[in-house]
Amino acid sequence: MSAVHQSHALPSKNRDALIGKARLSSLFWGKAKATQPIVDLFGFQIDNTTLDAAAQSMVGAAASGRRQRIVFINAHVVNTAAADPAYARVIDGAQRRFADGSGMALAARMQNLGLADNVNGTDLCPLLFAAAKRAGVKIFLLGGAPGVSEAAAETLRSLGFGDAIAGCHHGYVKRGGEEESEAIAAINRSGAGIVLVGMGVPVQDLWIARNFDRMTPPVVAGVGGLFDFFAGRVSRAPVALRGRGLEWVWRLAQEPGRMWKRYILGNVAFLARAAMEALTRATGIEDRGPEFGSRVLRWRALARSRGAPVVRAAAKRCLDVTGAAIALAMLAAPLAIAALLIKLDSPGPVLFRQIRVGKNGRLFEMLKFRSMHIDADRLHAALAPATDDRRQLRFKHKRDPRVTSVGAYFRKTSIDELPQLWNVLRGDMSLVGPRPALPSEVERYSLADRDRLLVKPGITCSWQVNGRADIDFVGQVELDRDYVRNASILGDIWLLLRTIPAVLNGRGAY
Repeated sequence: MSAVHQSHALPSKNRDALIGKARLSSLFWGKAKATQPIVDLFGFQIDNTTLDAAAQSMVGAAASGRRQRIVFINAHVVNTAAADPAYARVIDGAQRRFADGSGMALAARMQNLGLADNVNGTDLCPLLFAAAKRAGVKIFLLGGAPGVSEAAAETLRSLGFGDAIAGCHHGYVKRGGEEESEAIAAINRSGAGIVLVGMGVPVQDLWIARNFDRMTPPVVAGVGGLFDFFAGRVSRAPVALRGRGLEWVWRLAQEPGRMWKRYILGNVAFLARAAMEALTRATGIEDRGPEFGSRVLRWRALARSRGAPVVRAAAKRCLDVTGAAIALAMLAAPLAIAALLIKLDSPGPVLFRQIRVGKNGRLFEMLKFRSMHIDADRLHAALAPATDDRRQLRFKHKRDPRVTSVGAYFRKTSIDELPQLWNVLRGDMSLVGPRPALPSEVERYSLADRDRLLVKPGITCSWQVNGRADIDFVGQVELDRDYVRNASILGDIWLLLRTIPAVLNGRGAY
């Protein structure tokens, strides 16, 4: 496939539309207003600016000859820097650092900081080229496999940015080798004011730092996989996903084999670092002297701090969003097959929607795959026994005639609960928490039973992994109240892990 043909994979070949999408994506970004021009996150001083302002500042620096090494800091950069002090020094030595990605926004919100924008290279690129064209500044593209930067340049020319392109070269240049010297010589001959280097993290930032003084262009920035996008090799997530901070889910779905470690393991590690930093800042532990250098003392102090519940809630929400998004991305095909089986098995909608009671009594619409015939509600009164026994408050029938043949399998394997991952993303539910109750059930709750409503309801919970419907309502409440009293992130992760064998076992599922 030629470079010209590959460029058709872009969302739009219209320059104004592409710039508009970059700005539209940024409109969804932060709910908190930016109040500081510089924010300190993970020990790095980050320019708190917008996409437009970042583009203008880069072009302005290039036009005036102000030398700047620029880094885009995202969750992957933070994790890499935490494991490699030498790389962290390279990031710290850059003249400008921009916050890139939803992870940075979440980390900022944990500390009540507002980020002005998601300043990532891909959204910045069309704005940067438009500003460079107006100012007469040229940009050199260095990076990608052979042919990729050329294909990206061809796409940029088709968008009307040809006058701003100084040249291009692939990124497969051996350190200290002849090809590296030739690439730098090509950059210096091109008359470029800005060099965009797309070699991935951490290679690109290390390469720039090592060769910055050898290059004559004043502004050099590492842009990761930018050229792959403009070459049509990688597609971007829809604007709606990008605006909700879920572009990483799109990337994971496209390249699960290459990206799972970075996005699944990496996101968990990043969230742990973000939570620790937020707690440290909130409690002032970092200013309490060397005695808090002990990891044990540090964690004990954090656990006792007044800020801990707030940060635990933020960390739990991060776990919910990350886990639900990953699950939906990985289960997209099975979910589609499940929907088809429901349609083929019996008449009626694929999804069953029901009002349930959430945290603090707030009502919400819970989603499930339909596992019963459409007249199930009418038959419920005839099947449910009239009783004042609290142990039988939640009605379950082992051989419920309302259940369809496909529904029986879905209920046995808990497939019918999977649409609730969307409830988790919406914020109605959590991955872990007491199962959501019906309003009619809550009306019969005792004061002690209402402790279940102090937290968000969940997809799985303590009694779900210990027998499910085989445990009566009184037993369920005791387990739920114990969860509410002792909830923790590690406890949630442990319950999620225990849910897997519980589902496979199928005990109490009907």
